[in-house]
Amino acid sequence: MTDPVPPQHTAPQPTAPQHTAPPPPAFPPPVPTPTATPTPTPTPTPAKRNRTNAIVITSAAAVIAAVVTTGLLVTQSTSTGDDDKPATTATPTTPDNGIVTAAEEPTPEPAYGELGTDSFTIGLRTTARHCFGSAGCNVTVEPELTYLGDSGTIDPDATYEITYEIQGDESGPVIETAELTDQTQLGYTPSLISTASAGTEPSVEITDVQER
Repeated sequence: MTDPVPPQHTAPQPTAPQHTAPPPPAFPPPVPTPTATPTPTPTPTPAKRNRTNAIVITSAAAVIAAVVTTGLLVTQSTSTGDDDKPATTATPTTPDNGIVTAAEEPTPEPAYGELGTDSFTIGLRTTARHCFGSAGCNVTVEPELTYLGDSGTIDPDATYEITYEIQGDESGPVIETAELTDQTQLGYTPSLISTASAGTEPSVEITDVQER
């Protein structure tokens, strides 16, 4: 059998008394006046302060010199021109569409050729004939002129005198002159010749061409 355990008695612990805060007064207490604490006087460092001042003064002098120099340069650059005239800015002259067109070259003047006796062929066209038996005939003829080149090479402002000689007249050769103008206009005078017989056929040739 197990021996019974005797009961343990616990001593009562003392309870700490509870203190209640006193009620606040009806008016706030006066604010206590702070006592002035003497501030220690710092030891002056004159050498360091003078050096700092010298650096600041030197920097300020450099800034002022730069400003003065810049102001002088600006004044000189702006006072070189006419003060009354506004500054103009050059702008490129281009069309509104932004495409630059090349300058048109002048049209070269056409070169006209020199006309000579070999530039034409000439013939005769009979416009009238009157025969008198064995006494011969009176024949009226006109020149038919043909240019052997391109008419565009003939100067339209020039007048060409074309001299031709008609053979077949019983009195001798007949010399006439026609005028060529405006490249294709031929002016002439019909020629009347008298042949020795009805069978005589007149002929013609160019003897001279002059431009005037």
